[in-house]
Amino acid sequence: MTEKKIIAVVGATGAQGGGLVRAILSDKNGGFTARALTRDVKSDKAKALAKLGAEVVAADIDDVESLKRAFKGAYGAFCVTFFWAHFSPEKEIAEAKALAQAAKQAGLKHVIWSTLEDTRKWVPLSDNRMPTLMGKYKVPHFDGKGESDRLFTEIGLPATILQTSFFWDNFIFFGMGPKKGADGKLALTLPMGDKKLPGIAAEDIGKCALGIFKKGRDFIGKTVGIAGEHPTGAQMAAAFTTALGQEVRYNDIPPEVYRGFGFPGAEDLGNMFQFKRDFNDVFCGARNLDVSRALNPALQTFATWLAQNKSRIPIE
Repeated sequence: MTEKKIIAVVGATGAQGGGLVRAILSDKNGGFTARALTRDVKSDKAKALAKLGAEVVAADIDDVESLKRAFKGAYGAFCVTFFWAHFSPEKEIAEAKALAQAAKQAGLKHVIWSTLEDTRKWVPLSDNRMPTLMGKYKVPHFDGKGESDRLFTEIGLPATILQTSFFWDNFIFFGMGPKKGADGKLALTLPMGDKKLPGIAAEDIGKCALGIFKKGRDFIGKTVGIAGEHPTGAQMAAAFTTALGQEVRYNDIPPEVYRGFGFPGAEDLGNMFQFKRDFNDVFCGARNLDVSRALNPALQTFATWLAQNKSRIPIE
């Protein structure tokens, strides 16, 4: 029996990395095994991955030497950063650099970098349609990742640049789900007009990533975008109505109103939604549903995901 190739998974206890670890371990006849990288190997999530059969290894994304040790002997790595832990694009760029350097030194054969667009290519800092944030970004949690793409490509890594989409899981964990208005009726509030919002179940990102590792050479040197579906705000509200058994209307608001909501990251997210709205053809075009489904035949639609997760969505 051929020995399985090791995929080192950064952020293994998070949404994207955890999805990939579970996808690898569920693929019993596949050619890969999972090395789960985490800061805390004693956490409940880390223990759960070990129980499933993952090799759990301590590594800190802020410590390049720990990453080099964790990548050693692996075939490939899935690299991801988590902006919302610190709200700093500069920190994200430094983390991406550490990941790329460690991958290069370890001689990995295939690296997937989970990223998003640098929106400043479409909305320069001089463009006042949306405010500049932190002095030099339009959508900080996009721009830092997008700026980091070159860190993987310029040093000659065999890399796939993976552009992800809005996580439907945000409706569970990020407080973005339907809320009751003054009239007691539920509404889904988004500044998207009648435009489409490409979205995906976080678990499906990992399954798509496994599909990319399996196809190897076909995706090295390529940029690929993934989504489960491209629904409009109105279509998502209709899906919520069906799943929850009570009417959910779509409350379209201007981006400037969303930016003013005052929660941490509201300005960033307001700009993000405006970018997706104003450059909808570009954003949707980069996320081909046929390609996504070819990578992950079990890809969920929004309605499918909602049917499974409706009880987890807090309704306020």
